[in-house]
Amino acid sequence: MTRIADAVAERLDAGLARLGIAVDAEQRRRLLALVGLLHKWNRAYNLTAIRSPEEMVARHLLDSAAVLPHVSGPRLLDVGAGPGFPGLVLAILAPGLEVTLLDSNGKKVRFQRQAVMELGLTNVTPVQARIEAFEGRFEQVISRAFASLGDFVGLTRERVAEGGQWLAMKGPAVEEELAGLPPEVAPVARYALEVPFEVGTRLLVVLERRAPERAP
Repeated sequence: MTRIADAVAERLDAGLARLGIAVDAEQRRRLLALVGLLHKWNRAYNLTAIRSPEEMVARHLLDSAAVLPHVSGPRLLDVGAGPGFPGLVLAILAPGLEVTLLDSNGKKVRFQRQAVMELGLTNVTPVQARIEAFEGRFEQVISRAFASLGDFVGLTRERVAEGGQWLAMKGPAVEEELAGLPPEVAPVARYALEVPFEVGTRLLVVLERRAPERAP
């Protein structure tokens, strides 16, 4: 491997170890291939502002992997997935998940499809559509791209199965957003995500869809 590839692999291995995530040889190969593919496509299509492959490991792979303990599926919808994060990483790390990647940006969904094909992922479905035009129900809906919890919940309310969860990857200033949630949506947990090689703390906010109250 080249010096850059060695550095990328070392950062991935160290980051996964710090997160307590064990991977087999094929999962490791796929994660490294995903970085390489993203770096290659990014030079032509500007999929992400992150340019360095080493930084891509932290900002995209490890950031995505940090939520793995809280993902149970079995069906997971990644809304506003961009080039496929966190969904592609979670699909690699948890092959039992059925992951749908949803984004309206054509070039980003083309990258998703290329990644699914090149990495041989049979548990990922890329979809190019706006959330308003998309149908389906999922046990968990995740995003790290929505500006507010209110928008996230409002636009995806009908995509979350009864008793299902929203997983919102947020910055630390989230209290005001929690206060504005509708009554049928209940915050159930907040987890600090310590992403290796990243400064600052990310939060994972878990919200649950309550069953509607029935009249006596």
